[in-house]
Amino acid sequence: QVQLVESGGGLVQAGGSLRLSCAASGRTFSRYGMAWFRQAPGQEREFVATVTWSGSSTYYADSVKGRFTISRDNAKNTVDLQMNSLKPEDTAVYYCAAGNSGGIRARDYAYWGQGTQLTVSS
Repeated sequence: QVQLVESGGGLVQAGGSLRLSCAASGRTFSRYGMAWFRQAPGQEREFVATVTWSGSSTYYADSVKGRFTISRDNAKNTVDLQMNSLKPEDTAVYYCAAGNSGGIRARDYAYWGQGTQLTVSS
């Protein structure tokens, strides 16, 4: 089992950058595929990015490709999301998730953090 805690959210101007971090507890962190999802008010939770257990492969939603970078450090049990060129439409609560097989669907992930708010002002 894995417990996840996100941090790093906040208020940033459009065009700015921010880095989200997710700290995981549990000795089996390196076995899991990790992902970031986001949910804006009144909208469904949507996939942002995922990274394989080894960190060797990543995949991004088209809306963030080229602007966001997901990375993980299995020695530190962390997964980060570097966000550049932020847009107002990136405003959402961002969630870290862990799952056995990875994927781009929320149901692919069994473990979730509590979320961290990102607000991008225009």
